[in-house]
Amino acid sequence: MTTTGEDHVTARGGPWWWARRRGAVLDAGLAVVSALECAAEGVPFARDAGVPVAAGVVFGLLAGSVLLVRRQWPIAVVLVAIAVTPAQMGFLMGIVGLYTLAASELPRRIIGALAGMSLLGTMIVMFVRVRQDMARGELDLGDWFVPFASVTASLGLTAPPVLLGLYVGARRRLMESLRERADSLERELQLLAERAEERAEWARSEERTRIAREMHDVVAHRVSLMVVHAAALQAVARKDPEKAVKNAALVGDMGRQALTELREMLGVLRSGGAEPRERAVSAPPLAAVGAAAAAAASRAAVEEGGPCLAELEELVGQSAAAGMVVDLSVEGEARSCAAEVEQTAFRVVQEALTNVHKHAAGAKTHVRLAYRASEIAMQVENEPPPEGSSASSARLPSGGNGLVGMRERVVALGGVFVSGPTEAGGFRVSAVIPAP
Repeated sequence: MTTTGEDHVTARGGPWWWARRRGAVLDAGLAVVSALECAAEGVPFARDAGVPVAAGVVFGLLAGSVLLVRRQWPIAVVLVAIAVTPAQMGFLMGIVGLYTLAASELPRRIIGALAGMSLLGTMIVMFVRVRQDMARGELDLGDWFVPFASVTASLGLTAPPVLLGLYVGARRRLMESLRERADSLERELQLLAERAEERAEWARSEERTRIAREMHDVVAHRVSLMVVHAAALQAVARKDPEKAVKNAALVGDMGRQALTELREMLGVLRSGGAEPRERAVSAPPLAAVGAAAAAAASRAAVEEGGPCLAELEELVGQSAAAGMVVDLSVEGEARSCAAEVEQTAFRVVQEALTNVHKHAAGAKTHVRLAYRASEIAMQVENEPPPEGSSASSARLPSGGNGLVGMRERVVALGGVFVSGPTEAGGFRVSAVIPAP
């Protein structure tokens, strides 16, 4: 079984300050090699210094083992390497220490100062050593060889590890920066995906609300008039057969109109769902959902061929045929407006008349429409229903969504919607929609 991420990292971590076990093994190996080197170089150092050989070997072992802490204290390793340079020991320790120092996160001024000290110390020691060898007659190459050998040796022991360490450190920092940027990008992508999912959910919710509002507007008015006519048909079926036949014909016409509008709406919804499915292969799922919802919402008002204000007189006539006393007054010069504006205005009047059928059957109703310079205003106001009206005989249900749907339609176009009872006991619905 796998463990959690934290347990996994802890299991792979090395002891003490090492991040990995192989790093600890590498440093321990380098420390052993450096200690053996310094111990071997401590023998001639002890003879030249006139101290016991054992003391020189122990000194070399202790000095070389400092390389074990190169990752934790690189400055200490370099200082020890500089200190033992006069004894001509610790060459491996100096090279590895300078490399570790240059690859660390220490400031450049500290790295430069310690590298300069190591360079100067190595140069002085090599200068003195080569001069002594030439004085003893071991080397006979001229005076020019002393500074050349000292400079070359000091640069060869100092410059390569420092340059390599600087390169490795810069590359490590670059990789860490790229890793952090990748992690940040992954978090941003995850956040964008969450936001896209939220927008898609919002789009789906808006589309469901719009479909419910359209279905309510299409069905509620027609079915309400059908119920009113059916109730009237039941009342006059035996007394006035001719009027009963007329009411039955009206019920049939309204039912066919309701079915026609429902077919048109369902056709738009079906055609609106085909395009996202065709593009599902190339478009991301979340983007396709949002695009489909937005496209369906924009096509619904145009392709649906919805009602317009020119049909308002016919709408009022249908309510009058159902027994409502309603008058229509139009102010201003009639003009064509955007399809969504005319459809919204028509739906507001339609839903207001439907509410009168439901809640105030038999009440006199006034419908006013005003064309203004940059807006369209409409108002539907009914008087109190007469005593003993047949409102209860029709038994029209109410879902409480009519006023909410009207307000949503008007506000979506930047308009103002107000509704409420009047002082006389009736009810008034007013709306103003921008129509430049």
